[in-house]
Amino acid sequence: MTAEEPYLVQPASGVYAYVQPDGGWCLNNAGFVSDGGRTLLIDTAATERRALALREAVVSAGVPLPRTVVNTHHHGDHTYGNGVFAPGALVLAHDNARTEQLAAGHQLEMIWPATDFGAIEITPPDLTYNDRTTLHLGGTEAQVIHPGVAHTTGDSIVFLPRQRIVFTGDLVFAEGTPFLAMGSLAGSLRALELLRSLGAETVVPGHGPLTDPSAYEATERYLQYVAELAREGRAKGLTPLEVAREADLGEFGAWRESERLVANLHRAYAELAGEPEGAPLNILAVLQDMTVMNGGTPILCHA
Repeated sequence: MTAEEPYLVQPASGVYAYVQPDGGWCLNNAGFVSDGGRTLLIDTAATERRALALREAVVSAGVPLPRTVVNTHHHGDHTYGNGVFAPGALVLAHDNARTEQLAAGHQLEMIWPATDFGAIEITPPDLTYNDRTTLHLGGTEAQVIHPGVAHTTGDSIVFLPRQRIVFTGDLVFAEGTPFLAMGSLAGSLRALELLRSLGAETVVPGHGPLTDPSAYEATERYLQYVAELAREGRAKGLTPLEVAREADLGEFGAWRESERLVANLHRAYAELAGEPEGAPLNILAVLQDMTVMNGGTPILCHA
């Protein structure tokens, strides 16, 4: 476990980002917005202990506990802590995020059986939407937007137009490698165009430190690199693992979780083969290939 403690950043009055270093597997970011009377929470955390720490951070900021939680997607590091905030809070997410969360169940415990997740009760969204919806907290407008299939089939962006702040969920990993195994490469590129169009100045990524729109360009360069590797590798009859093992990551070599390259190549290969965006991959095979890319060591949950 990292020695660094989570910390709060306040990019605007009443807006807080909760950052969990080092941003690796299971160490996501969350955030909350409050007008002093009502609070909106964006994402929770992977373990009961970390969700309780997030709850304490909300209290320590001097704002009420949330009446609404938005989940940016179904992955457990963003949703496992929902139960800590329910039943006092209504949970909102995209239609597909609810379906995917229920289907995934206690998936993180299966992937990382040695991790102490605590008492986790899977708490799916109470309210879902299919394109976009808007929440109002006093004078603050929070637009919740579905970008289409991207990181998953059920992603949500939370955009605060007046403050020009966007919570991207895992459409952006600051200083980390994107992960497309449950989403789409083409869709992720479209999602970056949508993010650009919003005109946010402060970008709260799903993992890693706060950043700015330059993160979109860096992510886009990586995705285009994966697409080119996939086209060349598939034309040569190579497997995603063979391509990944030969690849020169260049500027992306310093990003966390470089082993995700092989997962992203699996997704790119599926799309080149004509599979629908977001069509399920063989996640066990993807995890096995990431283990090989990680030097034979299974990927570790940092929470």
